[in-house]
Amino acid sequence: MSISSDLREQVRQRAQCACEFCGTTEINIGNQLTIDHFQPQSKGGSDDLDNLIYACIACNQYKQDYWPSNKMAKKLWNPRKETANQHLIEQTDGQLTALTPTGEFTIARLRLNRHQLVKARQQRHQQQQTQLLLKNYQDLTQLLTQTNHQITNLAQAQQTLLEEQRQLLRILLRRLK
Repeated sequence: MSISSDLREQVRQRAQCACEFCGTTEINIGNQLTIDHFQPQSKGGSDDLDNLIYACIACNQYKQDYWPSNKMAKKLWNPRKETANQHLIEQTDGQLTALTPTGEFTIARLRLNRHQLVKARQQRHQQQQTQLLLKNYQDLTQLLTQTNHQITNLAQAQQTLLEEQRQLLRILLRRLK
């Protein structure tokens, strides 16, 4: 049974135009990705929305028609049922580290630490760090501007107080004469 264009678009939009396994986007690829059956049709999988994964060609090819043959067999992480951070953690160097046996198998089976993905995660991390530094710089600049205004206001208030004190001293000196 072929998947309708409406269903394909639902899967695509749900995935925000990115591979649900590795995060590669249509912009990175320059084209739409593929629709994959998490549980392959050959292993009893359906065309239900919850069984359809938006995947890049590489992840789709590495996954192939894998499906655990029994309850003891290794399982792939299912992005439709679990969040990535339940099984994987991204390191600052761009590598993914497994938190569970499912995460370990998924990283190995889909080759989620392939060079291009690690580089992309490193670049994304650097961009996030740059944005954070820029935000901190902007916040600091705003704080310094506010502090300068407060210092200026305090200096003006001090100047006013000094002038008032000078006038009071003049009055007192006149009375003492």
